[in-house]
Amino acid sequence: MKVGTDGTLLGAWARGGKRILDIGTGTGLLALMMAQRFIDAEIIGIEIDEAAARQAQDNISASPFAERIVVRCQDFCRGVDGSFDAIVSNPPYFNDSLECPDSQRTTARHTSSLSYRELMTGAFNLLTEKGLISIVIPTDCKSKLESEAYLAGFFLSRECAVRTSQRKPAKRYLLEFCKTAIGLQRDEIVIGSESYQELVNDFYL
Repeated sequence: MKVGTDGTLLGAWARGGKRILDIGTGTGLLALMMAQRFIDAEIIGIEIDEAAARQAQDNISASPFAERIVVRCQDFCRGVDGSFDAIVSNPPYFNDSLECPDSQRTTARHTSSLSYRELMTGAFNLLTEKGLISIVIPTDCKSKLESEAYLAGFFLSRECAVRTSQRKPAKRYLLEFCKTAIGLQRDEIVIGSESYQELVNDFYL
């Protein structure tokens, strides 16, 4: 999967901590961005697809952050060791659409490989009491993800609507969940705007 706007926005927006988990690291984009932003963090990226995990390891080995990022080829649903201050994920989001004949793209894009319930329940058990999980999701998947988050015990703490223009409805949402009700902070960002450029500026040549 190529680097896209969704992952870049999430990596620039998400809050971190001392130990960060990237679920479905893919090319390693989010793990690398979190390492760049949080200079004392230890990051673990897990990826179920072997070829993608190798690609992530190659990218991370060629980066200045190689000593602080570990890539593991494993299934999130089979358990992850340890606890984390922050979790980031650009999860699969197609629920009922026709699956792609390319098995790698199906794994990356369809919830058959990782359901929202599995993601949120697993994340809740891995996070510290003050831990956060940050996710990017299409607008039409937002209510389903939020429902599973609430069932797992999470509270929505931040949301950012992502628009392609000021006149169009939000195409994506950046969402942050925590274990304690602290009030909801709402924001929005328009792709290509000045605020968008400021957010992602450190990650583009």
